[in-house]
Order: sequence, then structure tokens, then C-alpha cells
Amino acid sequence: MPLIDISIAEGRSPEQLRALIDGVHRVAESTVGAAPENITVIVREVPHAHWSRTNQTIAERAAGAGDAAGPGTH
Repeated sequence: MPLIDISIAEGRSPEQLRALIDGVHRVAESTVGAAPENITVIVREVPHAHWSRTNQTIAERAAGAGDAAGPGTH
């Protein structure tokens, strides 16, 4: 009975999140043979101010987009 817990930075559309859930669900079925009714997928959207990499949040990187932070903030 797979329980798949995904944390992702907020900002995706409902359609993108639905596609993510569908894709993960299908992979669980095909790779571990889980029955569809036994698969649970949880998607947690994390606010940019609560997601940090290299001691800088996504929000901070976005605010400084004109400096050396550059692309790839997700």
C-alpha cells in the first residue's frame, strides 16, 4: 500500500498538479505492482518563503532576480 508524499514549491496550475498525481500513481502501479485502490498520493505545496536552498529561500532569490541568484529557483 504505497503512500507517496510529495513536497513541491507552490505555483503550479491545478492541471500540472493533476498530471503529477496521475504520473506518480501510474509509476507506482507499474513499478511495484500496487493496486490502484491502494495507492495514496499527497502533494504538499510549500510557500516560496518556506523553501530554502543554499540558505536562501525561493522568495529571496526571486526578489533578487537581477543579481547573481539567476534562474533555477525551484
